[in-house]
Amino acid sequence: MMNICIVIPVHNEAQFIGPLVESLGKKEHDVIVIDDGSTDQTSDIARDKGAIVIRHQQRSGKGFSLREGFEYVLNHGYDGVVTMDGDGQHDVNDLDQFVKAAQKCEACIIAGNRMNNTKVMPLIRYCTNRFMSWLISMACGQSIGDTQCGYRYISRNVLAKLSLTCKDFEIETEILMQACKKGFKVYSVPIKAIYSDEKSKINPFMDTIRFFAYFLKEIRSSKI
Repeated sequence: MMNICIVIPVHNEAQFIGPLVESLGKKEHDVIVIDDGSTDQTSDIARDKGAIVIRHQQRSGKGFSLREGFEYVLNHGYDGVVTMDGDGQHDVNDLDQFVKAAQKCEACIIAGNRMNNTKVMPLIRYCTNRFMSWLISMACGQSIGDTQCGYRYISRNVLAKLSLTCKDFEIETEILMQACKKGFKVYSVPIKAIYSDEKSKINPFMDTIRFFAYFLKEIRSSKI
């Protein structure tokens, strides 16, 4: 059995983190919650449900949190990591698909793909995801159905080769572009997406600027 852990970056997710960690505990994988400066009870709840919690006193960004989680993965000998969002949008039952696919590749990324069933996806997210996935797929030289999904598996062999620097949401793109640049394959598995009345933590203006700043910098630095 592969030694895989789950890394969940969170900020003020006390409403969702308890049931999520509890459900993941039944899958018998270690759960690492990176609490990025929450002002609610997120850390306490996650810890009570059995997660290993790494807490930031101040908010540092999703990218910074993921990088810290990846460092933990590499330092503790895991074979790979599954990243999930902590806002209840990812179905724990889909984890089995990632694990099954991961057993077939020693060095790869397996991205969750929400685009096979978009009836419940808000229109603005659908349009944004379609455009971004097309753009990033072109840059990566691989067809990646859903480049914006935070539910993905990264094998240790890939993780060890990445030199990540992004501090916020653009890290999702940085992971894919660096991995493809180094010759790794990105596969996809279909997953469910759960949408409710939660407010997105993405800042449409600032995070769009950060994305294009990183994207253009990567394109200019070298061709993939």
